[in-house]
Amino acid sequence: MPQSPAPRSTTLLARHRAEELASALPPLLVAAERVAATVAQGVHGRRRVGLGETFWQFRRYQPGDAPSMIDWRQSAKTQPVYVRENEWEAAQSVWLWRDRSASMDFRSAPALPTKRERADLLALATAVLLARGGERVALLNSGLRPDHGKTAIDRIARMMTDPRSAAAPDPLPRVEPLPRHAQVVLFGDLLSPLPDIHAAVAGLSGRGLRGHLVQVLDPAEETLPYDGRVDFRGLEGEQNLLVPRVEAVREAYRERLKAQQDGLAALARTAGWSFAVHRTDRSPQSALLTLWGALAMEAV
Repeated sequence: MPQSPAPRSTTLLARHRAEELASALPPLLVAAERVAATVAQGVHGRRRVGLGETFWQFRRYQPGDAPSMIDWRQSAKTQPVYVRENEWEAAQSVWLWRDRSASMDFRSAPALPTKRERADLLALATAVLLARGGERVALLNSGLRPDHGKTAIDRIARMMTDPRSAAAPDPLPRVEPLPRHAQVVLFGDLLSPLPDIHAAVAGLSGRGLRGHLVQVLDPAEETLPYDGRVDFRGLEGEQNLLVPRVEAVREAYRERLKAQQDGLAALARTAGWSFAVHRTDRSPQSALLTLWGALAMEAV
């Protein structure tokens, strides 16, 4: 016998409750979930060999393998002795950091997100993907231990959207003791002097950490598209700079930026880290997909 439809008042109450729950979520988390869901459709998990219950592959027995690893049923089918390898299911901690200094509030057009908004979105979307994959995640320099699942995501989202922690003067992370073999991902414009960035990366990589640098730039910072007389104003206490003819310095500016990016790539390569550049006028999904590929490579 078909069920009678729910009373209209009950339906409206349920819809109102759903809207209340949705409005309680930070908009940043909603956007990050959407970006992560899009990327998740085209990527695979971070699989590796180790202790676990999910079968991965057979391979020939080698001296030093534990006898308990031998798969006798598979070995009975052929002459060689085979062992059974499973996926590594122990969660690994990944620490995320994003630049909250004043320079990250720049955007060259009202339709573009600020660098801070894009860095926050990428950091939280990365956390969503990692947590869904069973990894433990945390914000670097937050004083909190990494966690997994929805608990970790909700906590990170609320910390990132808390007005009390909206800004920080330091454009680079503080070096702190972290578990060996963990990973760190740094999101920022990375326009600080290269020696300062090198010190931060060396301090983290020297503790056995693997990492990834993601430089977030406004398109105008890459192309310097202005013409004529322009008064550039600093966001972090720098003196204003009046340039009579921007087109006269454009090429030198671009060379300076390229030298900065070449230096970042070099120091990342030396530390065994990855480096990528993302512009705020481009899809956040593309940046997240590139980063996820680098994270997956570290898991091999």
